[in-house]
Amino acid sequence: EMSKYIYGIVDQSAGLSYGSIGINEGNVSVISIGPFGAVCSDVSDQRIRPERKNLAAHNAVIKRIIEDATVLPMSFGTIAESTDEVKEILRKNKGQFAEQLKRLNGKVEMGLRISLIVPNIFEYMVNSEPELSDLRDRIYGGHRVPTHNDQIELGRTFDRLLREAREAYLSSIMGVLSPLVVEIKSNPTRNESEVANLAVLINRNQMQRFEDGIQEAALLFDNNFSFDYSGPWAYYNFVDLVLADG
Repeated sequence: EMSKYIYGIVDQSAGLSYGSIGINEGNVSVISIGPFGAVCSDVSDQRIRPERKNLAAHNAVIKRIIEDATVLPMSFGTIAESTDEVKEILRKNKGQFAEQLKRLNGKVEMGLRISLIVPNIFEYMVNSEPELSDLRDRIYGGHRVPTHNDQIELGRTFDRLLREAREAYLSSIMGVLSPLVVEIKSNPTRNESEVANLAVLINRNQMQRFEDGIQEAALLFDNNFSFDYSGPWAYYNFVDLVLADG
C-alpha cells in the first residue's frame, strides 16, 4: 500500500472523491472512520518537497474542498504510512477534530489588508504628525548637519508614531467590523505602507454583510488608504492542530 498524503480533516458527509487534483495528479478521496474523514491522496515518497507545483496542488485541493465543506487544513507535508495509520490519527484526535469542526462549521476565512498608497510613507507621516515634523525641522533646519544620534532619534520617533498610527487605524477598523464577524486576528504587516493585515472569520452566508462592513470602515479614511479583501480561504489562521501520535 502506498503512503497517504493528508490535506485536511472533514466530516464524513463532505464527499468521497474529488478526482485527480492532488500532488502528482493523485486521486483525492476521503478515508473515514466514525464522523470524521481525512482528505488524502496516494504518494510514493515519505517526504514531499515544498516545490511550487506541490504547494500549488496542496492549496488547490484545500480550495476545492472549502467550496462545499468545513475542512481543518493540515500543514504541508503531512503523510501517513497507510490507510490504517490515517484511521488511527482520526481515532486518537477525534476530540479536537470534533471541537474545531463544530466551531468552524458554516464559516469561512477572509483576508483583509489595509495600506497607505502614498509615494513616501515618511513624508506622509511628517505632514500628518506635528511631533515628527518639528523634530525633522530641528535636526535639518538652518543648514545643520545632523549627527548620527540625531538620525537615530528621528528614526525611532518615526517608528513609534507609525506604530501608534497603525494601532489607532486598527482600532477604528475593529470598531466597525467586530460586531459583523465571528472573529478577527491581526497578523504582522509586511512593510511600512501596510496599516493592517487581518484574517477574518465570517459566517459563509454573510459575505455581503462583511463586504458592507468593509465599505463602512473605508469611509473613516481618506483616499490615501486602500482596502483589499480576498478569500474565502481555509482556516489556517483559526485552526491549531497538535496531533496525537498515530
